[in-house]
Amino acid sequence: MSGDMYEHFSHDEWDFVDKATDWVERASKVHDMKLTDFLDPRQVFILQSLVNRSQDVQVRFDGGYEAAERKRALIAPDYRYLDEEDMGMQVLSITSDDQKISELEHGDYMGSLLGLGMKRGKIGDIQVLEDGCHTVVAAETGAFLSLQLNQVHRLHVFTELLPLNQMKWSATKLDTIDITVASMRLDGICADVHRLSRSKILIPIKAGRCKVNWKVVEDPSKPLKAGDVVSIQGFGRFKVLEQEGMTKKGRCRVKIGKFA
Repeated sequence: MSGDMYEHFSHDEWDFVDKATDWVERASKVHDMKLTDFLDPRQVFILQSLVNRSQDVQVRFDGGYEAAERKRALIAPDYRYLDEEDMGMQVLSITSDDQKISELEHGDYMGSLLGLGMKRGKIGDIQVLEDGCHTVVAAETGAFLSLQLNQVHRLHVFTELLPLNQMKWSATKLDTIDITVASMRLDGICADVHRLSRSKILIPIKAGRCKVNWKVVEDPSKPLKAGDVVSIQGFGRFKVLEQEGMTKKGRCRVKIGKFA
C-alpha cells in the first residue's frame, strides 16, 4: 500500500490496514476469495474504504442477523455472485437450569468464551437473553465451543448449535443518565460517567484501552459529540446521546446512554 494511505489511519490500525490491503489485492490480481473473522464496525469501515478504491473487487458483510454489529467479510473479484455464498456462521445457544442465569451479563459470557483460548475474531455478537445467551460464532469453531463450554461465571450451562434463522436477540438497552461537564472532552465525560477522578480515568485512556467509535483514542482532550460510542476496557460502553445546552454556570448538559 502506498505510504500516503497510512495517514488516514491511526498507528494501531496499520496492521489491519496491511492485512485488508492484501486481501483486496489478492482478489484483484489472482482472483482469490477471502472470508475474514468477525470485524468490528471500525474494521468494516476500513475494509470497505479499501475495497472502494479498487474497481474490480467487491465485499459482502454479514453478522448473522440484520442488526449485527460485528460482521464477517467476504472479499472477492467483482464478477463473483456472493449472495448465496456460505459465510460460515452458527448460533451458539447457552442455557442453564439455574435461575441465576438471568443475572449473567455480556462480560460473563465473553470471559468464558475467551477463557477457552478462543480468539475474539471467531466470536460475533453476544446477545444476552432472559434465559441465557445466543452468540454468533464462526462455524469452524462451533463444535469446539459447544463441547468445551460448560460453565459461565461458576454457573453450569448447556450449549446447543443452531442455524442462523433461530438466532434470538433483544433490543439494545441503554440506561440514561444526565451529567454536566466543563467541556465535551473525553476524559471529563468518562470520569463523570464512570464516577472516577480525572486522574484515574487518564490511566486506561493513555494506556490505549479506550475506543471512540471502535477506534483507539489515547488523547484525553479529544472532544466528543452526539452519537459517539465510547468503550473503556473493564468499564463497559456508553453512547453520547445528546448535548442539551449549557447551565447558568457555563457547563455542558449531556445525556448519556450506558449499555446494560
